[in-house]
Amino acid sequence: MTWALVVHGGAKEILPEQEEANRRGCLDALAAGRVILEQGGTAVEAVETAIRILESDPIFNAGYGSDLNADGEVEMDAALMDGSSLAIGAVAAIRGVYHPIAVARRMLDEPPTLLVGEGARRFAAARGVELCDPGELISPRQDGSVQGTHDHDTVGCVALDSSGRIAAGTSTGGLDDTLPGRVGDSPLPGCGFYADDLVGGVAFSGDGESIARVLLAARVMQALEGGEPAQAAIEASLTQLERVGGEAGGIVLDYLGRVGWAHNSSHFAVAWVTDSMGAPLVRLRQNEE
Repeated sequence: MTWALVVHGGAKEILPEQEEANRRGCLDALAAGRVILEQGGTAVEAVETAIRILESDPIFNAGYGSDLNADGEVEMDAALMDGSSLAIGAVAAIRGVYHPIAVARRMLDEPPTLLVGEGARRFAAARGVELCDPGELISPRQDGSVQGTHDHDTVGCVALDSSGRIAAGTSTGGLDDTLPGRVGDSPLPGCGFYADDLVGGVAFSGDGESIARVLLAARVMQALEGGEPAQAAIEASLTQLERVGGEAGGIVLDYLGRVGWAHNSSHFAVAWVTDSMGAPLVRLRQNEE
């Protein structure tokens, strides 16, 4: 195959009335990234494009509709990795930007791999990323005017382009009612994400502290390097959570574009497509027909 793309909308509980919105949101993101790959664009471009769609959809905990911290504010994390250069761009606890993944993309050419808080927002402003009032990121579901639950989680995407380049990205609004300044696994390479053209790419979602403690992304990459199939690698990584507890879900592509995904949460919204597939697939749980 010449290209492949997989996205996820979070390891979480999906209520029956939210199932269609999760499916549609993942498929919309997949379609946007697919256009990039079909036109010969790069994996980095495809990942950023797909995640921007997820950040714009309030059914997901990223960008607009992010969870609120204990001060009732939105602080977001995002990361993007280019597997061809091993460049990493990441931001944490950033406020007042519509698309944190766009800030992470612009970080790829910078010496730092991670900027946090006000420093991240200043960088975004200096690079022309669209800013907003932090309150504009609070959706009706989040401010309580429309009944809903704060049960959604990190979004992610992994892509392989026709030149063999791999990229992985994540974006999250964090945890509901958490301490201001809290940072989970999403912007930490080797924890919530990683990409290497020679091996593959992976992106996780779930209990960030647990994922970080056992370096889930690094474990998947190590398994791929050892010759494990993509599906076996992602499944084996989740067994590590038994040591620390917690739920997670992950998506992976190996360097040949073979897809794997697994979760120990009740649901995990995932959609994927490759150039050899007739139509994309979307699932909300591993055992779904």
